[in-house]
Amino acid sequence: MVEPTLSAWLERIERLHAKPIDLGLDRVRAVADRIGLKSGAVTVVVGGTNGKGSTCAMLDSILRAAGYRVGLYTSPHLVDFNERCRIDGVNASDAALVEQFEAVEAARGATSLTYFEFTTLAILRLFGATRLDAVVLEVGLGGRLDAVNIVDADASIVTSVDLDHMDYLGPTRELIGFEKAHVYRGGRPAICSDPAPPQTLLDHAAAIGADLWRFGRDFNYQGDRQQWSYGGRRVRRAGLPYPALRGANQLLNAAGVLAALESLAERLPVSQQAVRQGLLTVDLPGRFQVLPGRPAVILDVAHNPHAAAVLAQNLDNMGFYPATHAVFAMLRDKDIAGVIDKVADRIDHWHVASTPGARGCDSASIAKLLRERRPAEQKPVTEYADAGAAFDGARKCAGADDRILTFGSFLTVAEVMRAIRVRPSVDAA
Repeated sequence: MVEPTLSAWLERIERLHAKPIDLGLDRVRAVADRIGLKSGAVTVVVGGTNGKGSTCAMLDSILRAAGYRVGLYTSPHLVDFNERCRIDGVNASDAALVEQFEAVEAARGATSLTYFEFTTLAILRLFGATRLDAVVLEVGLGGRLDAVNIVDADASIVTSVDLDHMDYLGPTRELIGFEKAHVYRGGRPAICSDPAPPQTLLDHAAAIGADLWRFGRDFNYQGDRQQWSYGGRRVRRAGLPYPALRGANQLLNAAGVLAALESLAERLPVSQQAVRQGLLTVDLPGRFQVLPGRPAVILDVAHNPHAAAVLAQNLDNMGFYPATHAVFAMLRDKDIAGVIDKVADRIDHWHVASTPGARGCDSASIAKLLRERRPAEQKPVTEYADAGAAFDGARKCAGADDRILTFGSFLTVAEVMRAIRVRPSVDAA
């Protein structure tokens, strides 16, 4: 008998399926049919290589500012599983999630589900049982075979297409774009925020008859130091504040959000004031998050070369710091060398850590790679058992006017958050 606690359920769910990632919709769709998932809410599905989390957070924040009751599903979480499921800006309670896990377990019978499939079904069922106006769903991996894709979204967004998860999605942008394009639906708004989308994405959208909204053709933005403006097919929004989220790509993400809202305006009208308020109050931990105090502490979940290039640009925009200390750890199935190459010029001292689990990479391997890639620079590289210890080491080395950058994985940022007791979000009462 499973103990009626969230942690006990999560441990059990992790052991249910032979492989942690097993893409395909047959299993999850069969169980979804037995559960009888239902929702009267307007649903937006968000996929893409990078920018998904920011896009989802802005959609949620603007819609809630407009007075709508919103369900938000994102993954992975940083500290607590409950972060994945938010209703009206509040994390779902343990009890609400356990109730849905019990329902999925009763319905699945002999069908084996991965952790992501099981928990996705549970959260979709919770949203269906809750009176919501809108639901925002973040794709976990890819699109075509991701569990979230059992939902027929009213509008879909692909934020960007770049190289990541290549073992599952393919080694080129064209193959990855084809996978991500499958979140689009025929006759429905299909937003693409990528300024140069792969032809495969464009071809699939055309083949299914999706209403494709392309950045640079159907919507755009322009801005100065104080404010920015959005231009869509019919809607113009001027005098907008910059999003509260930091980062060079946030206006691109925000433009995609406003395009999606324009495409759904008949069902979810949103005022200019709601857009302004939503942009000003949006919050997303771990995405170029700068903590108060000295030395400056930056948390960023960048874990592929595309995200690392944006991170490098964001670091440049911060101004001068005497030294930058990097707390760095990645999973071994990621392009560690590619990430290093994008940011190495900004780092003065590397504090590298091991990551846990079957996909983890030991600190010695990362340190070896760093020394091989930048042999002439001879920048200090210190190894640690875990990211928490690496952060402590960086803090001892850093001067008050320096900065400490933690990046490389959700796991890395989460471990440092726990070490310094940063709470990513509020829980249900």
